[in-house]
Amino acid sequence: MEIDANWDHYRSFLAVLQTGSLSAAARRLGLTQPTLGRHIETLEVMAGNHLFIRSAQGLIPTETALAMRPMAEAMEAASRSLLRMATGSAQTVGGTVRISASEIIAIEVLPPILTGLQDAYPELQLELSLSDAVEDLLHHQADIAVRMVAPSQNALVSRSVGPFALGFFAHHAYLNRHGKPETLADLAKHRLIGFDRQFAYIRDILQIRPDLADLRFSFRTDSNAAQLAAIRAGLGIGICQCGVAYPDDQMEEVLPGKLDLTLAAHVVMHENLKASQRCRVTFDALVKGLDAYKALQRKAFLSGNA
Repeated sequence: MEIDANWDHYRSFLAVLQTGSLSAAARRLGLTQPTLGRHIETLEVMAGNHLFIRSAQGLIPTETALAMRPMAEAMEAASRSLLRMATGSAQTVGGTVRISASEIIAIEVLPPILTGLQDAYPELQLELSLSDAVEDLLHHQADIAVRMVAPSQNALVSRSVGPFALGFFAHHAYLNRHGKPETLADLAKHRLIGFDRQFAYIRDILQIRPDLADLRFSFRTDSNAAQLAAIRAGLGIGICQCGVAYPDDQMEEVLPGKLDLTLAAHVVMHENLKASQRCRVTFDALVKGLDAYKALQRKAFLSGNA
């Protein structure tokens, strides 16, 4: 008897991988547990191997399951992309657009831009993926991305919206308690907020400013949003985007101009989406909004670092 599997089977497989149990996966997908179990059994027959091993901690994926995971995730990304394309015609500003952006941009900068966009186009549905990783536009994991690195693929359309200036900032409450540093060397006497691990963008910064590697942080987190929250709470001095800090009258830049760093920023989409009206208006709104955000930074800083 010929065994045939469709996307539903692989969707069930991914749900079990992500949740670790048949019952949790069934609840997520709105299926019955027996139906989901049959999907897994079908895939196991096709693979000629067990995909999961039962344990006290739940279902543990086998080597076969782990080998299948990247291909199943690619199918999921393609399925979502097809769904987004199907929800709106090329000439109608409606349907779904998926945007990828870093934590700070997604949380602090994009909401008012997206509010204006959806006010102008009520039929437009937006998905926002918060990630500091570069999502693969070529494989349609997102329609549009705001990236802090220039794209290298020729099939992508890109507009520069940077640079975004960085500075040392602290809350007034912290500075009232501990005073202001007058030199970079004075930072050693203060509580500093920083990163826990050196991601790619951190390594790029340290190549430009190797002296920053000598900073000793009293509070570490790999989340840029958590670092910003800690600065706002008066926990210490940290680095953040000037465009985020300047509108907050409780935040003050310390050692102005001493950091002398900027982040490149680009709005990027696949060239095949240029014909999609919903993607084009979203792309243009992001470019316009991020250009306005860049203007919040000190003109003197930008002119001195152009």
